[in-house]
Amino acid sequence: MQLFQCKWSALVAGGMALAVGLGVHADERVHLLAAASLTNAVDEAVALYSEEHDIDVAAVYASSSTLARQIANGAPANIFLSANTRWMDWLDGEGVVLSERSDLLNNRLVLIAPLDSPIELLVPGEGKTLADALADGERMAVGDPDHVPAGLYTKEALESLGEWDALVPRLARADNVRSALALVERGEAPLGVVYRTDGQASEKVKELGAFPQDSHTPITYPIALISESVEEAPSAEAQALREWLGGEQARAVFERHGFSSASSPATADSP
Repeated sequence: MQLFQCKWSALVAGGMALAVGLGVHADERVHLLAAASLTNAVDEAVALYSEEHDIDVAAVYASSSTLARQIANGAPANIFLSANTRWMDWLDGEGVVLSERSDLLNNRLVLIAPLDSPIELLVPGEGKTLADALADGERMAVGDPDHVPAGLYTKEALESLGEWDALVPRLARADNVRSALALVERGEAPLGVVYRTDGQASEKVKELGAFPQDSHTPITYPIALISESVEEAPSAEAQALREWLGGEQARAVFERHGFSSASSPATADSP
């Protein structure tokens, strides 16, 4: 968590320095906090938006749980894009003022392995169990099931498939889904559970199979504007970016990275 707090501080400081250098007013800077699994897609979307609009967007990525806690503790935030509804609901319960909330994207949960793994196909819930696919001493990389959305979905899926109890002591728990991906990329874990979009973003892993969609809660990414108080409306710049992220241009970017629109049918089981 400390690493992402440092990254957040550095990004905000960098954004402030850039704004001063360009003469941009503070209220023209939009702080967008997004789940780590959105890194590549949001980076591309923000670059496209910034190219077309004279707005400074400071994008920060971490586990949705980490970001939600930072927002509740007063971190600068105009837009929050979470990897599950739980942490958006938690913010609402903490009294954070949310507006224009809606479900933006969907994703899939998949099993991955290093690119050079001898395993070519291993569909969770079909045939060989995941525990049997691990050799003695090997662990499966996952987002921490105690708080990371990808880990929460993984726990649901493994419980549904009857594999949770056997795998609990064999999990390599990561602070966010991208850290779980990195463990598999480096060969430190022979198997990992990530979102399909994370696997597609890496050239060092391969997808072995997707978890059944009915084995876990639908993977939904809600988005919302954040205000400091009920009396203070979100800035016009934040509202404009929020609207754009739900439009056709942004949707095309997200779909290129493997996400599906929350208003569209879920992606198929095949890679």
